[in-house]
Order: sequence, then structure tokens, then C-alpha cells
Amino acid sequence: MILKYFIALLLGAGLIACSAVNTITVESESVSVTDVYATPNLIDSIVAPYKAGMDAIMDSVIAYSPNNFTKGRPGGALNNWSADVILAETLKLKPKSDPIFCLLNVGGLRNPISQGKVSVGDIYKLMPFDNEIVLVEMPLSTILEIEAYFKKSGGEPIAGAKIVSGKLKLDGIGKDTKSYWIVTSDYLMNGGDKMIFFEKRLSEEYAGILMRDAMLDGAKNQDTLIWNDENRISF
Repeated sequence: MILKYFIALLLGAGLIACSAVNTITVESESVSVTDVYATPNLIDSIVAPYKAGMDAIMDSVIAYSPNNFTKGRPGGALNNWSADVILAETLKLKPKSDPIFCLLNVGGLRNPISQGKVSVGDIYKLMPFDNEIVLVEMPLSTILEIEAYFKKSGGEPIAGAKIVSGKLKLDGIGKDTKSYWIVTSDYLMNGGDKMIFFEKRLSEEYAGILMRDAMLDGAKNQDTLIWNDENRISF
């Protein structure tokens, strides 16, 4: 009996609670969109002068391109120009009498150079990465691994040497030669693009210049970019 009265009491309390109604008043206001909200904010006003200065630098013309430079496999004019410039500018900083050639990667060349005026921005588009040039001393035995890599990849930018019928042809190698040098990027030296043959390097020397800066210097020095679309790689 007591249980029945307790249940009835709970049901009654629930009905009272459910019957209570709270009225909520919502007020709204129409806000018109005007030019006031389109004005530059504080950050934009701070950045604007620096952006204008950066645009002026990027748009500055440093050379002229006589043709469209594009990359490809096994080769291309952009492959050749990039590797040639990197090798030439590096040897100005780090002269070598030992056998030496330049090896880059097609994937690292991110944009073609179009015929006409060449700006600083064009070189930044070509090489947007802050990769440093490094000279890597390699044992002669690794040539076979490099030949195998070229065959598998289908071709990479190369200068100072050629791949002829799948074999690396590099001037200066004789019967007493024990090592040779490769000019490349720190990214590739550390195994980028699966160039694991660099793990067997004997030594390395940093050139103290970014690849992009070497390209900028090379373009300025050439004034008119040197066109060379020779096929340096054959299998």
C-alpha cells in the first residue's frame, strides 16, 4: 500500500514538472553589409608594404630565354640547363681536378622556363626548395649502382658526364682512379628519391650556396639562357 502511494506521488510530481512552460524571447537585428566591412584589416595594412617590395623583387628581370625550357626523361633542355648551371657555379666555389659530374632529379625541377623574359620569380618557381649544393666523394665501385638507378628511373638531369648505352661515361677516370665526385643537393645525398648509393660516400663538402641561388647567379651570368637539348642519356 505504501509503495502504491509512493508511485502515485512520483507520477504527480512528474506531471507538474512537465506542465511547466518557460517562454524565451528572441530578439534579432538586421545588419546591412556595407563598404565598412570590406576595408583592409590591420594585418593587411602591415603586410602590404612588404608584399609590394617582394613583388618588385620577384618580378625583376634577370635574363632572357630564347626558347621554352622543359624537363623530361631521359632528358630535356631544362634538365641540361639546370645541371650545367649548378655544376658551373659550384666549381667556381669549389674547384676540383678529380673526375666530377652533376646529378639532379627530374622531380626537383618544379616549373618550366618559358620563352621571353626570365624573372627572379621564374627561378623560384623552378626551384622552390631551400636545398643546399653539396659535393659528394664516391668510391669508384658505386658507378654500377648509379647506372642501375638511371636505367630504373628512365633518366635524371646530368652534366659533365653521359649515360651511353646504359654506361656512365665520365672524363678523368683512369686505372689508378679510386674515387670521383658528384655535385648534387643535400636532399639527394641524404637518400632522397631513393638514391641510396650515396650511403656509400667517402666524404662530402658543402658548397655554401643554395641550388636556387646558383641558378639565379647562372641565369644572370648567361644573360641569355644557353639552350641545349642534346640527349645525354641512352640505354
